[in-house]
This record gives sequence, C-alpha cells and structure tokens, in this order.
Amino acid sequence: MKWRPITVAVLAGATLALAATGASATAMHTEFGAHLSGMGEHGTVNLHVASGKLCWAFDIPTVKGPTRATIHTGASGPVLLELGMHYTKSGCATESMMTLEHLEAKPGAYSVWVDTQAHPGEVRGTLLSGMVSM
Repeated sequence: MKWRPITVAVLAGATLALAATGASATAMHTEFGAHLSGMGEHGTVNLHVASGKLCWAFDIPTVKGPTRATIHTGASGPVLLELGMHYTKSGCATESMMTLEHLEAKPGAYSVWVDTQAHPGEVRGTLLSGMVSM
C-alpha cells in the first residue's frame, strides 16, 4: 500500500485531535472541596460529580443553624447552584451537564457559601480540585 501525503496528513490530524480530547478529559476534576471560614467559624465541604449529579458533604461543626448552601461564581458573584432546597449536611442534586462541566474544568472559579439566619455567607471558601479535610 502506498501512503499518499494527504492520507498521512489526515491521520496525523486525527491523532492530534484525539490527543487534545484526551488531554482535556484528564484535566477535568470529578472531586473537589473547599475550606470554609468566616465570622469566627470554620469547616469544609467536599463535592463529587457522578452520573449527572453533584453530591456534597459538609463538616461545619462550629456553624450554628445553617439555613442554605450555594455555589457562587467567583468569590462574591451570583448564585450558580443551590445545594438542596434547604441546608442539608450531605446530599445530591441533578444538575445540567454544562454546569457540571464548568465546575469540573475550573473549580477555582467558584466558591461555596453557607448561610445562617443571621448572616448570608457566614462561612465561605473557594473550590479546589481534590478532597479537603479539616
């Protein structure tokens, strides 16, 4: 079989496209967390993505009466997602694939806030790739 220059170019282009796709897929983070602090309080949250769901687990032992948890764009931007209708220590919610892809691709562009009756965003922290602990 004789290789023509155009065939080689097409194969090379396809190989580069597959390599680029693989590189972006490995850059995705399916587990991320945040160290939360503020108002003299502290804690952590760990999140993971599985089957189109975003699941979370909070450890905020010093926060009294949390009412709501949200993910914001940036440190103080608008709410992107609510983690449940009301605060729950752990849970899962189905989210759009596009939103999950944005979170997975660049977790540091988002922050988690936990509100209390007295203070919106009583504790907050920027998302990091990987799980966190106290």
